[in-house]
Amino acid sequence: MNPGGTGTPAPHAADAPGRTGAAGFLPVADHGRPPDPDDLALPVAGRKLLTGADGRPPRVGELPAATGWVAVGTVDGVPAWTTEVDEPESLPGRWRSWRGLAAELPAPWADLAGRALCVVTWRRTHRWCGACRAELADVPGETARRCPACGLTGYVPLSVAVLTAITRPGELLLVRHAHGPTELWALVAGFVEAGESLEAAVHREAAEEVGLTLDRPAYVDSQPWALSGPGTLLAGFTAAVTDPAAEPVVDRAELTEARWFPVDALPAELPPAYSLSRWLIDAVVARG
Repeated sequence: MNPGGTGTPAPHAADAPGRTGAAGFLPVADHGRPPDPDDLALPVAGRKLLTGADGRPPRVGELPAATGWVAVGTVDGVPAWTTEVDEPESLPGRWRSWRGLAAELPAPWADLAGRALCVVTWRRTHRWCGACRAELADVPGETARRCPACGLTGYVPLSVAVLTAITRPGELLLVRHAHGPTELWALVAGFVEAGESLEAAVHREAAEEVGLTLDRPAYVDSQPWALSGPGTLLAGFTAAVTDPAAEPVVDRAELTEARWFPVDALPAELPPAYSLSRWLIDAVVARG
């Protein structure tokens, strides 16, 4: 599968690796007060978010007073709220995909937008108890819902995926996926299964997708990722093959191609500079 081929919450190039630009964002479930007109507003309609003329979220005071806001976090200490919009054409501004925002905004703003999209989607799809079918109620102070009948409590689900820059001396393995952004040369990637460690997932995906065995993976960085669905978190690794002479054997269900490239002669069709995939690739290139 291809959870890391393109578009992610977007630090500028100077922020990666290490996502130093993300320090200004904090997820928050309760601001402890009603929305203030100067607070940030992140209305969501389907898979798009409303932006102002500057490409960033508008302020609460710019939108209808009767809006039902839900706390999602802060950026540089400024509270932010989200809401689901049924009639997007009724609001002033521009509706943007999360991918478009992630390509342009610093990491804190893109992370905030991703969380707003995640929270709204989760609230829309988790209205009823899966055990007894009663209507769920919000849990004060938490991003959670609880069944008043049987007590079942549900939280925003988190799906974790691993990306791995697989190397041998002087070369990097790049693949083309059968689904998603098929034109890109990207990294071996896949979701972590229940009961599986991150490192075990790295080894399994390498074996399944390209038939390679790896030395112990080295963790590099992580990144929230709204393109693969709300609540997805990417974990990035580098790992060397155990046999430098080994060639990839492609799993045709997941990939169409897999090739070794010299690190000083990589193809032009790489993931964008704001993605974790690209950070990993650039880290390998910098290392030589």
